[in-house]
Amino acid sequence: MPTVDVTKRKRAVRIANAINSIEGVPVSENAQKLYTLWADGEITGEQVKASLYANHNKSSIK
Repeated sequence: MPTVDVTKRKRAVRIANAINSIEGVPVSENAQKLYTLWADGEITGEQVKASLYANHNKSSIK
């Protein structure tokens, strides 16, 4: 995985959280954990998307 700028990623997550809060959009605990892993460079953006997509599909089937 290429070198990531953790500071920029953490700032991006804070901004996204602020926007979601302003818009009244709830963000799941699972999504927050994934965003933290991404910001820390532990997983890729593609892994975040795949996990969110899989989790959404699993909850939609119920």
